[in-house]
Amino acid sequence: MSNWILYEVSDHIATVTINRPEKKNAMSYQMLAEFIETMARASADEDARVVILTGIDGSFCAGTDLADLATIPGESRGLRGSAEERSKWWPIIACRKPTICAIDGPAVGMGAEFTSQCDIRIASTRARFAWNFAHRGLVPDTGAGSWLLPKLVGVSQAFWLLYSGEFISAREAHELKYVSAVFEPEELLEQARSMAKTIMQGSPFSHDRIKSLVYEGLGIDVSEHMEHHTKALAECFKSEDHKEGVASFLERRPASFSGR
Repeated sequence: MSNWILYEVSDHIATVTINRPEKKNAMSYQMLAEFIETMARASADEDARVVILTGIDGSFCAGTDLADLATIPGESRGLRGSAEERSKWWPIIACRKPTICAIDGPAVGMGAEFTSQCDIRIASTRARFAWNFAHRGLVPDTGAGSWLLPKLVGVSQAFWLLYSGEFISAREAHELKYVSAVFEPEELLEQARSMAKTIMQGSPFSHDRIKSLVYEGLGIDVSEHMEHHTKALAECFKSEDHKEGVASFLERRPASFSGR
């Protein structure tokens, strides 16, 4: 492993940091493999309750490193996995923990796609977003831009962003409700950690199932969703976290959830 993708856990908050400032955190093939592996690590880490994804040095991710991409001709370039290997395309959604994206600087191409995959997005005043795939003769490379983005900002606005490849500012992203809040750069990570601590007051057992229900629910009809919902609810009724949630309320004390 290189130092391009950093991982640390503190107070049950995992922070994944994209660390290639000389390239504005652009992703090479090796970096992408490490990123996918690191998100899987965060998902499996029992010490991590919430995951914050960010970039270093005033950049989030400038997208794919085109110099690295050009080393393999397009006609002979393989995909990173089959359509069924969703964790290779959507490693952030595949992470079973709540994810907060703290965007400080440009999020372009694949970088913008990664922001879409996060559950919650906050940005600094110097964040910018662009889905510029049409400028490179491509479609959104993880599939998030064509599937998730219309659901997040509306079909018409998503078409404009995808067709034009235009940059939007953090304020414009906030107006579109794409990001939840905008902060000064020096406040961003502390605000993300504050949000993570608020989330951690809830049950990890519930969070895991809520995340699955929301993302699965975007692509199925209500009958199938309710089958998943009733199964999840029955699992919750039998969980230690549900017993603790009720007991802590009746005993007027903070809950101490185990995730079981």
